[in-house]
Amino acid sequence: MMGSSKAGDRANEKPLHKVTVGKALAVGKFHVTFAEWDACVAAGGCKHRPTDSWGRGRQPVIDVSWEDATREYLPWLNRRTGKTYRLLTEAEWEYSARGVTSVSAAHTVYPWGNAIGQNRANCRGCGSQWDARQPAPVGSFAANAFGLHDMHGNLWQWVQDCYKDSYADAPSNGQATSDVASCHRVLRGGSWFNGAVEVRSAERNRSEPNARSSNIGFRVARML
Repeated sequence: MMGSSKAGDRANEKPLHKVTVGKALAVGKFHVTFAEWDACVAAGGCKHRPTDSWGRGRQPVIDVSWEDATREYLPWLNRRTGKTYRLLTEAEWEYSARGVTSVSAAHTVYPWGNAIGQNRANCRGCGSQWDARQPAPVGSFAANAFGLHDMHGNLWQWVQDCYKDSYADAPSNGQATSDVASCHRVLRGGSWFNGAVEVRSAERNRSEPNARSSNIGFRVARML
């Protein structure tokens, strides 16, 4: 079940609707790291060298736009591996973040419950050493039921979809919304700079596809 039906939640998270992800999906355990992006730069596949305010290596890569990810990194990765990596669709992202496979499972605010708790994620008020200071190295927090780390907080994550201000007429098969050139692209998951309300499973944001920021990154996925 995607979105939220709670009265106080944002209008762009409504209506709550059922989505079926009908094919086996592989999802990156972590955000793409600086080490992985730098390998693309070293190989000549990526021209953009992002800023590194908090180090490189296993720090999640920041200062990368949707266009950087889809036009540079992913084509290089596909050539390098012979496989077809891409961004998650918005529906796939929420399914992966919630970490449940049954439509009857509890539709909680976070995969661990309805309270942010302590040291489960990196956000303002999340109770970690990095709160509102900087991104944490990937894998600093426990994985969800699908084995995925940092789906909530640390960095906003680019997904494939063009942004729409509601789920009216949203695809029910897990695919992305219809692609429109230069549309705003969806961001999910919240970041180290945001409060707990913005790292909820249903939270949605957007930005221009060429925008780069110290609180935005991405992870990769592919069909199996």
